[in-house]
Amino acid sequence: MNILRHAIAPAFALLAAAAPAAAEKISLNEISRYLNGLQTAVADFTQVNGDGSVSTGTVYIHRPNRVRFEYAGGNGTLVLASGGQVAVFDGKSNTGHQEYPLSRTPLSIILAPNVDLNRSGIVTGHSEQGNSTVVTAQDPSAPQNGNIQMVFTANPTQLRQWVVTDDTGSKTTVVLGDMQTGVSIPPSRFAIPNEVARRQ
Repeated sequence: MNILRHAIAPAFALLAAAAPAAAEKISLNEISRYLNGLQTAVADFTQVNGDGSVSTGTVYIHRPNRVRFEYAGGNGTLVLASGGQVAVFDGKSNTGHQEYPLSRTPLSIILAPNVDLNRSGIVTGHSEQGNSTVVTAQDPSAPQNGNIQMVFTANPTQLRQWVVTDDTGSKTTVVLGDMQTGVSIPPSRFAIPNEVARRQ
């Protein structure tokens, strides 16, 4: 199983519950402002993989360019992004971890130091769906890397889920639980060399 695809290529579901009256579409300026202000966050997540399987865990975000997916189940599966790299630690594998450039994953768009969704070519879809605003974005210099579809609710603006379509067309959905923002997360939690050394 390609855990990078399933974790960093997080498809679409689960958010259609509890929709009151339809809200106005959130502007790209407001979404950019929100993402740039989202320095640290912690949330439980439910992940729906491209093959239909479901996993859960906790995600830690420390912008820019750092994220940590801790998967429940006790087998040590973990995905880290920092220093421009993504490291995948498959708890079921004995072959060690794999690393990829963060720039190859569409999630890098929302982890970037400065998110500007008004930049030419980055947004390919911006629509209102029920009580949510859905934005689809890609790296305009590397559209072959896939795209990320983000779902936001308003008042206040909050990221609720994302869908990443990877370079093979496979989709995975990550649905976020209640997000705690402004939390203190030690940078060491994202250090790939630390995790490699811990597992040796």
